[in-house]
Amino acid sequence: MLRKLGGIRTHKFELISLLVVLGLGLLFSPVVYGEAGVVPESNRNIIADIASEVEDGVVMISTETEVDAAREFPFRDDPFFEFFFPDREFEEDPEPREGFGSGFIVTADGHVVTNEHVVANADEVKVTIKGEEESRSAEVLWADRSLDLAVLQVETDGDELSPLPLADSDEIRQGDWAIAIGNPLGFDHTVTVGVVSALGRPINVPTQEGIRTYRNLIQTDAAINPGNSGGPLLNIDGEVIGINTAVTMRAQGIGFAIPVNEVKFALEDLQEYGEVRMPWIGIYYQQLTPEVADYLGIQAEEGIIIMDVIPGSPAEEAGLETYDVVTQFDEEPITSIDDFASMVTEQEVGNEVMLRIERDGEPQLIILEIGQRPEEF
Repeated sequence: MLRKLGGIRTHKFELISLLVVLGLGLLFSPVVYGEAGVVPESNRNIIADIASEVEDGVVMISTETEVDAAREFPFRDDPFFEFFFPDREFEEDPEPREGFGSGFIVTADGHVVTNEHVVANADEVKVTIKGEEESRSAEVLWADRSLDLAVLQVETDGDELSPLPLADSDEIRQGDWAIAIGNPLGFDHTVTVGVVSALGRPINVPTQEGIRTYRNLIQTDAAINPGNSGGPLLNIDGEVIGINTAVTMRAQGIGFAIPVNEVKFALEDLQEYGEVRMPWIGIYYQQLTPEVADYLGIQAEEGIIIMDVIPGSPAEEAGLETYDVVTQFDEEPITSIDDFASMVTEQEVGNEVMLRIERDGEPQLIILEIGQRPEEF
């Protein structure tokens, strides 16, 4: 009986050993190529394929900004400062300040998308394409601080560049693959991989010019570091879903990108009109709160309240006034200032819209034509 049981154990051991050997043989056997010499799909590295396919479309952006000596050293002529620091010497002409970031090509004739903060106040902008020793000069065609987006025109000398395909960022889902490519910390063409962690994230980022507010960001755990700004965030098909932009220093593994759909209107305008036409009404406004409504005797419970109307603006021409409360935009209820801002930016310049307002406790309808935002705003 013992001998029989021992035999069973022996056979089981031999069977398991055979399966292990066969498994190891399959694992370490050389890859078999098909007739065309193509690696079977199961053995391909899709991320590496995507990185290789898009590398000519991802660029490094370098900037130079002349430094104003008076702003750089505001106390240089202060007698109080000179008394305590008599030996302090200042450069008459400080060296230009250099900056670096990323971007990606969107048209064969040289349009490049990046962040506004990458090129803000730059006196000279250059673009370096992978494989080229010399940088190319670039002109800022359009930049918008509120969106933190910019479009450059790169010198092409008649040659066609390699644009990246743009996805529909409204179609991405939480959990989708996300591939970030850029030049973080000066390391060019760095590839990091993660997933779309969340959508529609609002964040505030402190800057030297004040707080920069983002209302609709893609959150990802793909590593995004300084220098990545302006580079593409790609999906698993190698299409751009976002523009890498903001980094939070308070946590690890959290990066943000602007949905690519937010720059498409600018590209379309540049192709059709040669300029970007930003929809504009011309008012300063704030959220209607119960406290404000009680103080001003306003009946409406939701909407935005106009705090000022810019002279000569579409709002003034339409008859809007200070303390008007806008409750509906083309029959859509306004529940927040973000709602209202989105409703305006989604319009085309020249469109007519209907606003339902409350003025002095009485409801009114206002027909307003969307204008083009002046550069000074």
